[in-house]
Amino acid sequence: MTSTFQDGLHAAIIMDGNGRWATARGLPRIAGHRRGAESVRRAVEAAPSLGIGVLTLYAFSEDNWRRPPREVSALMRLLSRYLIDECDRLIANGVRLQAIGRRDRLSAPLVSLLETVERKTAHGKKLLLRIAIDYSSRQAILDAARNLKSVDEDALSQALGPDVDLLIRTSGEQRLSDFLLWECAYAEMIFTPRMWPDFSKADLAAAVEEYHRRDRRFGAVSAAQSA
Repeated sequence: MTSTFQDGLHAAIIMDGNGRWATARGLPRIAGHRRGAESVRRAVEAAPSLGIGVLTLYAFSEDNWRRPPREVSALMRLLSRYLIDECDRLIANGVRLQAIGRRDRLSAPLVSLLETVERKTAHGKKLLLRIAIDYSSRQAILDAARNLKSVDEDALSQALGPDVDLLIRTSGEQRLSDFLLWECAYAEMIFTPRMWPDFSKADLAAAVEEYHRRDRRFGAVSAAQSA
């Protein structure tokens, strides 16, 4: 039987440190974001071989609108360029793209581009790539609850998306920053000082290896402890 993304881990990454990476090198912040886009490509290409079936990337939070307008505009252009440049590669590699977050505050051309790439990649089965844009987990939970006829744990989980197995945050920060709060209830978390532009396939592989070393008990005790 051919495996699909539903058989793999759900890894989520808070891609942090692009601006600081650039500033430390005397470069404009957008240069760090451009290098960060290369790290996205590396992670997406490496994920299926590491047993990752769903990869959710925090690209732009609701709070990021507070950044200088010039930087926000540059980030939106960079996202558009990524979608244009990577669409054929995603299709060839069996990657399905799905955007999560609000769309009403994005430009009409960007929304149209997102919808086009989602449609063209809809048959991808090796990896589900979820890009969080204008995303707030608190808002997502509120919206999901408001749209449900009957609110219970299973229904809310179904509305929000798959539980996260492995959460990675780069740049040394150790917080979730309103990212997948419900879905990360039992996630194994790894915080690395590596800045996102420097994050490599080896770093992703090391995080997955660390995940597999951990004893996930979900509130119970291990077999060895109960013996």
